[in-house]
Amino acid sequence: MSSTTLRPSLAPYESYPIHKLLERAAEKHGDRVAVIDGSKSFTYDEMAVLSSRFASVLANSGLEKGDRVGILAPNCVEFVIAFYGIAQMGAVVSTINSGYREREIAHQVKDSGCKTLIVHESLNEVLTEALLLAGETPKIIAITAETHSTGSFWDLIDGSEPFGGCEIDPDNDLAALPYSSGTTGLSKGVMLTHFNLVSNVEQLVGLNEASQMGPDDVVLVHLPLFHIYGMNILMNGCIAVGATQVMMGRFDMVEFLELIEHEGITVLFTVPPVGLGLTQFPGVSDRDLSKLRLAFFGAAPLSGELQERISEVLGCPVIQGYGLTETSPLANSDFAEPGLTRPGSIGPAAPDTEEKIVDVEDSDKELPAGETGELMIRGPQVMIGYFNNPEATAETITEDGWLHTGDIARADDEGYVWILDRKKELIKYKGFQVPPAELEGLLVEHPDVSDAAVIGKEDEESGEIPKAFVVRSAGSEISSEEVMEFVAERVSTFKQVREVEFVDSIPKNPSGKILRRLLRDPGNG
Repeated sequence: MSSTTLRPSLAPYESYPIHKLLERAAEKHGDRVAVIDGSKSFTYDEMAVLSSRFASVLANSGLEKGDRVGILAPNCVEFVIAFYGIAQMGAVVSTINSGYREREIAHQVKDSGCKTLIVHESLNEVLTEALLLAGETPKIIAITAETHSTGSFWDLIDGSEPFGGCEIDPDNDLAALPYSSGTTGLSKGVMLTHFNLVSNVEQLVGLNEASQMGPDDVVLVHLPLFHIYGMNILMNGCIAVGATQVMMGRFDMVEFLELIEHEGITVLFTVPPVGLGLTQFPGVSDRDLSKLRLAFFGAAPLSGELQERISEVLGCPVIQGYGLTETSPLANSDFAEPGLTRPGSIGPAAPDTEEKIVDVEDSDKELPAGETGELMIRGPQVMIGYFNNPEATAETITEDGWLHTGDIARADDEGYVWILDRKKELIKYKGFQVPPAELEGLLVEHPDVSDAAVIGKEDEESGEIPKAFVVRSAGSEISSEEVMEFVAERVSTFKQVREVEFVDSIPKNPSGKILRRLLRDPGNG
């Protein structure tokens, strides 16, 4: 399957460290506003200086090239400064979901081996408990409201000089280690090199003229920067072209609309649940959204019908894209031009990205246009593997570089792709990955639960919700509310079980694997 007639090649790609994006932007757009965070704004020149000073802070603390540094914070200017400072001194950024609960943070900190954590003060309490669980004692740098607090993020920067430099091999050195559940199971560190990230930014910028961002664009950053979509599409994408980012730390529809109107947002990157909310929220028609020229949706499928409804509400073209943490993330994007767009489609592959649809049972068998199978991807943006997990890497990437997406798709003879279902077991709740195995392992920790299985149930607002099938222990009368409360106390909001059904047994195959298809459609049994 090829889309070369639709996406001209951008190769050869320049190979350079990710922090060069900010340095180059400062040289070209130095006095332009790079980031607006509440009442504060920062130019590109200021961001470049601040990130270089933060690189010195880290290097002077004893960190070495290749060490992992975690960022646990909501969207804020400090996140951006920290990201580029970490990259500049040769360390690896491991972004941590700011909505995680203690055990989830503990897993990532321990698995990644973070030596330093940059933490927003609002998350100190959950972090303290997480580190007790992990048994780890990384150095903490606190982002505080009081900028002159001794030893805080800003205090350390103020007392530091610009960084002297570090030799980085962009093709092989890691820049980021975000965590993803991959095709199944507990979250794993996704190893993304500097080249993975910068090549994907170039693919984004070079998509096509109508969807290109530029220095005159103002982009609302409400998608979390800890997620690969926010990190590399919004943050790095904006910096690459000299656009202005407007930070939004916590989503609220009224504030969201106010920022679009008052900040003159021109390009909106968002997710289907927000789009659905826009079609239902009564205050949208009262807002002046006339500066919006494009809305880009990703992280979860969007029906063609809803895509067109959102376009009518926003008064601008709405297009879809597709990707994975493992693809840095952009792999596909539709066109903004009316004659080329296909509502409901994720569009053709990004420049210099190969894709094929293969038989679900035999991935060596490529299928012709129009047939349904698993989507596989190969390109410069594909990760080099999972951190300290060669088995999972071998299961996901073939020896010749093809990535198993786990998504079921079809493609037409022009290369446009439609995502239809998932081969993998992950549940997508509002664009976030929810691994059923993690919830199942948690549920059976309850003394009144003898067995459990979790599936994704279709939901118009959220895409899917986690639904648990629970077998009560002998003599137990545990209620569905008690089950949901038990889970809610131990996982982040997006992973919470939203529905419980009690059953006599969980269907499994002879080897003990849960037969989720029978839970989705009991009539198949």
